[in-house]
Amino acid sequence: MKEYALQLAASRTGFNAKLNALREYLQAYILRVLFEDRLFDYCAFVGGTALRFLHGLPRYSEDLDFSLTGEKIYILKDGVARIKEELVLAGYDVSIRYSEAKIVRYASIGFAGLMNEAGISPHRGQKLSIKIEIDTRPPAGAGLARKVSSVYFPVALVAYDLGSLFAGKTSALLTRKYTKGRDYFDLGWYLSRWKDLSPNIAFLGNALRQTGWEGPLPSEKDWRKRLGDKVKSAAWEKVRADVGPFLERSNDLDVFSRDNILSLLEVPS
Repeated sequence: MKEYALQLAASRTGFNAKLNALREYLQAYILRVLFEDRLFDYCAFVGGTALRFLHGLPRYSEDLDFSLTGEKIYILKDGVARIKEELVLAGYDVSIRYSEAKIVRYASIGFAGLMNEAGISPHRGQKLSIKIEIDTRPPAGAGLARKVSSVYFPVALVAYDLGSLFAGKTSALLTRKYTKGRDYFDLGWYLSRWKDLSPNIAFLGNALRQTGWEGPLPSEKDWRKRLGDKVKSAAWEKVRADVGPFLERSNDLDVFSRDNILSLLEVPS
């Protein structure tokens, strides 16, 4: 398995392309182990990696994000122990850090020496890390869908449905205190692929309330304008700098430009 990962990186050209390919293969490997550990009896797949693995988002993602779907808690300690066991058997030098102390439980899986072996970094000590996060108190109202991912390994899983994933992205755009270019790129991609898609408004409202949102909540009538205001005020040079290293095709930045996203939102620029 490790040999395949190294071959995959070797088949790409350039730092970002090699790193993205290697990291995505490892994400898929970890997702398969979590599936076998029955994570999806407890959790739904959410976030950017879910969009890529399940819906073909044309950018890479860094983390594996999940949200609890019921009252029973997935024991992350047991899951990461199995992940480490599987990865060590496959030839990787792996270290694990994890915490179940907070509402959002996390684990960080570090791969020592792998970036050097893959020709990505000249430094043997540089680690590649993949983070797992599980939100144990997600907002109420998300819709669920059973899906199959076939990225490297076939996995049957539970994920948020499109309207709920879009609501999560809308909430992030409206509340994030800094410019994360991937949010804006994803917004343009959503709008271009599903022209009639609306965010799950009930879930969006609950998500915003959890952040301490003040004032009127977005509605079916005005969510496009709310997002349009954020797009207009964004520092677009920061958007491009953040998302650029994760894109499959660099010229997608010209497709999902500020003016084009406003046009997709049907909001005047």
